[in-house]
Amino acid sequence: MGIKYGCHGYTWQMSYEEFKGDILHILDIIQEGGFKGIDTQVVMLGKYYDKPDLFKKELEKRQLQLPALTLPLKWRYSKETNEERNLVDHFISYIKKFPNPLLNIVPTPESDRSNLKERQKNILSCANEVAKRATSQGVSVSLHPNSSPGSVFKVKEDYKVMFDGMNTDLIGYTPDAGHIAKGGMDVYEIFEQYREFIKHIHFKDIDSNNHWAAMGDGIIDFEKIVNYLNQTNYTNWIMVEEESKKAEKDPDNAMRKNSKYVKRNLINPYL
Repeated sequence: MGIKYGCHGYTWQMSYEEFKGDILHILDIIQEGGFKGIDTQVVMLGKYYDKPDLFKKELEKRQLQLPALTLPLKWRYSKETNEERNLVDHFISYIKKFPNPLLNIVPTPESDRSNLKERQKNILSCANEVAKRATSQGVSVSLHPNSSPGSVFKVKEDYKVMFDGMNTDLIGYTPDAGHIAKGGMDVYEIFEQYREFIKHIHFKDIDSNNHWAAMGDGIIDFEKIVNYLNQTNYTNWIMVEEESKKAEKDPDNAMRKNSKYVKRNLINPYL
């Protein structure tokens, strides 16, 4: 089957007030670009937030898939709060309605990195518990670190803590190429080092000034990464997104441009 390419909804989420109730428009743009699926933060589901069957029908109309949902959680304590647990359970039940379901969990950054060790420990404790509960119901779980100023899994030393603390029998890793680069790491090296844990992937680009960019306009060698993934038999999803200022102003055309890059540089050379 090979690698499958989709879009992440965050490109539109940056303009939330404009697109918060328009997931069908987002699906149309994704389909137009030739992508095969969507992964989105749950806040973008709009009226389909608690209607997975109806959302599935809309996806099927467009021949699109929902291979993952992205769920941000703060996890400030060693155990989930009741609110967090109920939210997670809702989306475990939601994504179960779709083939090969995966819940992509994201530690929501605070404003800074204070109390770093305690926060890392609490997040990993909660993430492992979520993975245990989800896996028992047939849902895979993958952890997605990011690079915001308050992120607790941001630099290479944090990644060691993260992988030492993850129950990797139950929880996978979602590398985000842009966040890896923004954290000062070598993107290819991270993919290579943690390849065995990768369940799901996000691609976005960054320029030499540490600013978000369209794919191909930045410094990340996506072709090299995709070649490596093909060589190591990765057949899951890569979700494309963009967080540049241009994308925030015009996400539709940003993703149209990114779709051309993917077709030209990532798919055709490896057919």
